[in-house]
Amino acid sequence: MLNRRYLRIKILQSLYAYYQAGDNQFHKHEKDLFQSIDKIQQLYLLLILTLPELKTIAREALEKKKTKILPSKEDLEPNTKWINNLYIQKIEESKMLRQLSEKLKINWIGVENKELLIKVFKEIKDTETYFEFMHNDNIGFEEDKSFMIALFKNEIANSQYLHHFFEEKNIHWMDDLDHACSMILKTFKAINEKDDFVVLPLYKNENEEKEFVSTLFKKTIENDLKAEALIEKLTQNWELERIAKLDVILLKMGICELLEFPEIPTKVTLNEIIEIAKFYSTPKSSNFINGILDKAIEELNINQMLSKSGRGLT
Repeated sequence: MLNRRYLRIKILQSLYAYYQAGDNQFHKHEKDLFQSIDKIQQLYLLLILTLPELKTIAREALEKKKTKILPSKEDLEPNTKWINNLYIQKIEESKMLRQLSEKLKINWIGVENKELLIKVFKEIKDTETYFEFMHNDNIGFEEDKSFMIALFKNEIANSQYLHHFFEEKNIHWMDDLDHACSMILKTFKAINEKDDFVVLPLYKNENEEKEFVSTLFKKTIENDLKAEALIEKLTQNWELERIAKLDVILLKMGICELLEFPEIPTKVTLNEIIEIAKFYSTPKSSNFINGILDKAIEELNINQMLSKSGRGLT
């Protein structure tokens, strides 16, 4: 489930692409924006599907060992704790996961993909997380669940093989990976033995969140000249060309959100824009943006342009 901060980040990325392109093709960039958001769900599903695929690879490897000319006792009587994992079984039985994956055509089908996951499995087998699970005497759903959570968090999410694959598959997926992984861990932790495996929705409220994305993207562009004039007024000692482009876009987004979303508290807008600046712009950007937006809020209040009502909205 995507939170508002992450949606703001996707809007920021699309606004940057829009201004860099300079082609004024608003509808094309808006379409690209929503496609980039939708692809986070595809990444989320693909990561979940690694687990049953890795189980299949493990089972095939055990079966292959039994066909040796002189199989050992371990080959004939292998440790099946991994392939009998009850949590993976729950994922495999999920109708919701299967239907959504089929609808979006998300899967690991293909020789190259299988070879990739074989490498991931070999990598996993050498880890302490895997060794401890396979060689302890604990059994049952909670043990299997704890192992899957630890394995995903420590190994799968950090697999360099998968990272390389995601970089080649989609230019945004490495930026999206942390959020997709946090969604997966939330999904895994919520499922208990008696529950069906449930996939998180992409949005908390799809209509509301899509409206937020569309409005903030569109209005930031529509009000570009007004926002730019305000920024120039508030940065008299700076030439606009000297301010980092990302900082200017963040300021325009912040001003737009202050003006166009009366239901969002001023402090929320201010804090969200500053936090995004900490991760996506220069080291000094957050303090600079904080100061300019503070002045902008003061200026907008003086001119009675801010319409915030209700407890905690000012």
